[in-house]
Amino acid sequence: QVQLVESGGGLVQTGGSLRLSCAASGRTFSSYAMAWFRQAPGKEREFVTAIGWSDSSTYYADSVKGRFTISRDNAKNTLYLQMNSLKPEDTAVYYCAAKARPGTSYYIGHYDYWGQGTQVTVSS
Repeated sequence: QVQLVESGGGLVQTGGSLRLSCAASGRTFSSYAMAWFRQAPGKEREFVTAIGWSDSSTYYADSVKGRFTISRDNAKNTLYLQMNSLKPEDTAVYYCAAKARPGTSYYIGHYDYWGQGTQVTVSS
């Protein structure tokens, strides 16, 4: 069982930066592939980025590639999302997710545990 708690969201202007954190409970955090998803008002939840257990493999949605960076600190049981050059279309609730089975995935159904989400709002 893993419990996930996101933080770091807020209001930022276009072009600004934010760093999201996801604190995980449990002693097996390092064995989980992790990901960030987001959900804008009136839209379905979508994949943003994922990272393998050792952070050697990372994957990004085309919409955030080159602007967002996912990382993890297994010693601190924490997942991060550094978001730069933010755009109004990045406005959404951001969720971290953990996948118990090996391998990263962009498919929402493959993730077993979810946080409550943190709101990111980018003003134009």
